[in-house]
Amino acid sequence: MIWWYWMVLGLLLLGIEMVTPGGFYILFFGLAALIVGSLAGLGLTEAEWFQWLLFSGLAILSLLVFRGPLLARLKKQEKDLPSVDTLAGESAIPLEDLAVSGTGKAELRGTTWTAHNAGATPLVKGQRCKVERVEELTIWIAAE
Repeated sequence: MIWWYWMVLGLLLLGIEMVTPGGFYILFFGLAALIVGSLAGLGLTEAEWFQWLLFSGLAILSLLVFRGPLLARLKKQEKDLPSVDTLAGESAIPLEDLAVSGTGKAELRGTTWTAHNAGATPLVKGQRCKVERVEELTIWIAAE
């Protein structure tokens, strides 16, 4: 095939990888097509059957060799992110007055959260509070 056919195919496959959910399968086929296109552009692969063989070999080999470590690295980065469970015990500041069992907004770690007053006393705007627990996107706070 003409070298730029391989380049277009590679870019198309990389674009498809970016817009589809998956586990990095199409990525390696796109990279293999770009490599074959580069080699064909340099005149190193003239025979079409050899280009297809090289494309298949590169795609499958890179998929088998690099996909596992890539996924492991991404999953490790996800594990390094702090969990919302670690927010319990931290200090939050209500951005509005909260009655007992009332709901409003509070600031925690520089972010505005939906807050529920879990204590037995009303909370005043700006008062320092302790996070009791986190349920979904709501923090349950009480006076310190």
